[in-house]
Amino acid sequence: MALSRDDVAKLADLARLELTETELERLVGQLDLILTAVDSVSQAATAEVAPTSHALALVNVMRDDVVTASLPREAVLAMAPAVEDGRFRVPRILGESA
Repeated sequence: MALSRDDVAKLADLARLELTETELERLVGQLDLILTAVDSVSQAATAEVAPTSHALALVNVMRDDVVTASLPREAVLAMAPAVEDGRFRVPRILGESA
């Protein structure tokens, strides 16, 4: 897809960019190269190639869940900064009734 100087000038106007003649001439060639590269990528995609989000397969390392004994309730509550009725005491959330 070949871009003309007028195409680039129109794009610059839409983007509210003020370009000199030198910049316009330089951008014509640069934008044409970019569009050619994008076009070649779109031609390479085929129906046989599955879409991927990563080049390499991602593997999540998981461990088996193992049931173990927890700390005794008294020991946990002994480490808490505030306890009430055998539970952690936390500040009241605004707007909640008691």
